[in-house]
Amino acid sequence: MRITVLAGGVGGAKFLRGVRHFASSNGRSDEVTAIVNTGDDVTMHGLRICPDLDSVMYTLGGVIDTERGWGRAGETWRIKESLAEYGAEPTWFGLGDLDIATHLVRTQMLEAGYPLSDVTAALGQRWQPGVQLLPMSDDRCETHVVVEIDGARRAIHFQEWWVRYRAGLPALAFVQVGLDQAKPAAGVLEVIAGTDLLLIAPSNPVVSIDTILNVAGIREAVLAAPGPVVGLSPIIGGAPVRGMADACLPVIGVETSAQGVGRFYGARAAQGILDGWLVHTEDTAVVDGVAVLARDLYMSSDAETAAMVADAAALVGFDL
Repeated sequence: MRITVLAGGVGGAKFLRGVRHFASSNGRSDEVTAIVNTGDDVTMHGLRICPDLDSVMYTLGGVIDTERGWGRAGETWRIKESLAEYGAEPTWFGLGDLDIATHLVRTQMLEAGYPLSDVTAALGQRWQPGVQLLPMSDDRCETHVVVEIDGARRAIHFQEWWVRYRAGLPALAFVQVGLDQAKPAAGVLEVIAGTDLLLIAPSNPVVSIDTILNVAGIREAVLAAPGPVVGLSPIIGGAPVRGMADACLPVIGVETSAQGVGRFYGARAAQGILDGWLVHTEDTAVVDGVAVLARDLYMSSDAETAAMVADAAALVGFDL
């Protein structure tokens, strides 16, 4: 079976670990490809940083800092501290010493003319994630957040809104700078066109999944995918398991609930993206044209997450 996952952030990385477990368990040899959000990407201190790609790569490579949920385990911060002593801005964004090595290699390769998809593949040679990692686009496409500061509206990078302000400034709108010119990265449309099962990870619906879908041609490719599409709710009991989805969904008029997100994605039969939708046992959802299954959605182990994948496949008719 060829499995494709749209993913972003920490939740997507953890989910992919379970998908990989599913793909290699019980004698299976499924091919897994992750199409990862790059709307969070940013340049700091001259280095190109891809937070979602790195979270997925480090998680699947077994070197993620499990306590923080992002960055390298065993990280040190001497460069960050030295930059602060120079007064070099931004001081609110933490670049760890080990992490900087990744960003240096990426930046050098990008400046040498390699597309981000090739750079991601090269970085993956070190960490051996066990799945194919594709950025949603090789083009620069960054999410900005419209907020009000000192009585004036301004757009700030998503990283500043999330890391510096902890999403404490009410978001008025989300804008993807460069989206109008961004094209899918090499291989993205071909992978979707050849997938047997497409999974929507329990990632932020607004700044991760919808950002991927809004790259020209990707939403249409998902709509035309030959295999079914099943999503897992990132909302349990009216709140995100992790992250700031509850600060994002109201901005686009979507209720912070499993049902609200399911209806936001919509049924493929009605030009949405879903054939199936998994919600947690304490939640209910009615999404016209979509098969809904309630089950435990806490990713307590790789085996339990793999069981979610099996249930998602069974929900849309795969006999496993």
